[in-house]
Amino acid sequence: MYKLLLGWRYLKTRYLALVCVISVMLGVATLIVVNGVMAGFQTKLRDRLHGVLADITVEGLEFEGFHNPEAQMARIAASPVGKYVAVMSPTIESPAMLQYQFRGATITKMVKLIGVDAQSRAAIGGFSEYLQDNDGKPRPASFELSDAAKFRLDAFRAPTPPAPLEGLPTGPGEPPAPDNWIHEEKKITGAILGHGLAHFRQPKPDGSSVEVYTAEPGDIVTIVCPGGGKLTPEFDRFAVAGYFRSEMSEYDCGLVFVPFDHLQRLRGMQDRATAIQIKLTDYSKARLVVAELKNIFSPHLYAVQTWEDKQGPVLAAIEIERGILNVLLFLIVGVAGFGILAVFSMIVVEKTRDIGILKALGASNAGVLGIFLGYGLLLGTVGDVLGTGLGLTITSYLNEIEAFLSSLSGQHVFNRQVYNFATIPVDIRVSNVVWVNIGAIAVAAAFSLIPAFKAARMQPVRALRFE
Repeated sequence: MYKLLLGWRYLKTRYLALVCVISVMLGVATLIVVNGVMAGFQTKLRDRLHGVLADITVEGLEFEGFHNPEAQMARIAASPVGKYVAVMSPTIESPAMLQYQFRGATITKMVKLIGVDAQSRAAIGGFSEYLQDNDGKPRPASFELSDAAKFRLDAFRAPTPPAPLEGLPTGPGEPPAPDNWIHEEKKITGAILGHGLAHFRQPKPDGSSVEVYTAEPGDIVTIVCPGGGKLTPEFDRFAVAGYFRSEMSEYDCGLVFVPFDHLQRLRGMQDRATAIQIKLTDYSKARLVVAELKNIFSPHLYAVQTWEDKQGPVLAAIEIERGILNVLLFLIVGVAGFGILAVFSMIVVEKTRDIGILKALGASNAGVLGIFLGYGLLLGTVGDVLGTGLGLTITSYLNEIEAFLSSLSGQHVFNRQVYNFATIPVDIRVSNVVWVNIGAIAVAAAFSLIPAFKAARMQPVRALRFE
């Protein structure tokens, strides 16, 4: 009991001990806040990536894809892991060029053209929940034009087929084949554009910004892509049906969705596909399913991957950054440890006679050692408790604090336009908080060991004669 009483007395009377407590508190609070924000970004990113990608993808390695996707899906359903498959959907992916007119200028962009069956792709997820009209309202998983888009298409439809993309070779003096075009008398198919492809943010004098749509529903866009079996260009015109907005710039600024059967005809890939998207009933069985599918499909012709395999470098990069940041910020707790070492060393020198008296009265070496170790643990525990409370409070009110700081400085601390998040994502994990607390207490105890051993080894007679 005397060990705890002496430790508590030193804690209350030593202002340098208060400095050590504050150092531990700030280190713990910083680590909790940073871990909460980094875990929030990681969780948000994983949710977005998994939301856009299917659980498992079977991709053909050849440029023209693979034959008879319906038969391939039947093989998967009949396999031993077919019971874990909830939905499957064939897709065609191809590099393409997108071109349209805006305010008299010709806008041309590189895109990834994806042909999907809207209904089955919506059942897999990562598609229908990100579809919207230009008013921001959700739209059904369909390539059909709304009444407003049909009216705009009829009002602004060009009288003649569009010219090929600027600078694109069309062969030795010959125009593209007529079958590659959808003429005015034919029904123009709808296409869903990535939100970033069809809009930009225009700044306003007050510092805010407004979204300007460069391609509205009903506007005509021209898409050119390579044919399935050869690299001859294939042209077609589509009407903007809606927008895909996942708030992931990689997808919003690069994806264009068109009907699966239409892209098959355009690229000359009848009864072919480039990938099969699979949704599982239980994602915990993903590795088992992937292993079985790799036995079914030849690795020379197909690649079977989970969404985590496809996005492995991105997820690994975030985890590495988080680990490095934790190591660097833990140095704050290390500074507090050196403060504890300095304070304890001073106490040992100042209290040499007192230590001698304690030993003369019967205190053992282990008892003296326990006093200083208990003092170090007390400093670490108090700093941990205060730091945990401060860190959890800051993390819980982080967005309110960010708004207050932004109002004071006049500049946004967290730019929503960069990250496309409405708020700063936060994910407080109990395991992270526990490990931060254990680490801080361990540092406090470790740095108190040297002066504690020094005090424990003192001889009572020499300590009593100390001046």
